[in-house]
Amino acid sequence: MKKTKRKTSKKSHQRFKSWKLPKIKDGQMTKWHWVVKGVHNFKLGQNTDIGAFTYIQAQAGVTIEDHVEIGGGCRVYSVSTIDNKTGHVHLKKNCRIGAGSTVLPGVTVGENSIVGAHSLVTKDIPANVIAFGCPAKVIRKI
Repeated sequence: MKKTKRKTSKKSHQRFKSWKLPKIKDGQMTKWHWVVKGVHNFKLGQNTDIGAFTYIQAQAGVTIEDHVEIGGGCRVYSVSTIDNKTGHVHLKKNCRIGAGSTVLPGVTVGENSIVGAHSLVTKDIPANVIAFGCPAKVIRKI
C-alpha cells in the first residue's frame, strides 16, 4: 500500500485567506449556524471549518486545534447526562469529523485523522488513521 501524506490544497489555502475567529455567544447560533454551549471552556484554533447545525457542548472543555474540519450536523459532548460521563474533548490539528458524527466525553481525535460520516466516537482515535462506525473503529492508517 502506497503511503500518501495529506496536503492542504491551494484551494483550501484560498478559502481560509480571510478566515477570522467567529463571534461565539453561549447557546446562540454563530453566523454559520453552529452552536456552542459552555463557551467559557471552548478553545478554537485557526482556519477551522465547522458545518451548519453542529452542536458543541463544552461544559467540561472542548479544544479544537488549527485546520480541523467538522461536517454539518455533528455533535460534540464533554458531558453526557445519560451515563454521567464527563471529560475534555480534544480534536487535534488537521483532523476531520464526517457529517452527522457524534464525539462523546473524554475523547481525543489525533492529528490528521479522519472520522467517517455518521460515526459514534466513544474512545480515542490515534493520529494518522481513518476510523468510522458505531462505535468508531480504526480501519486503516493514512
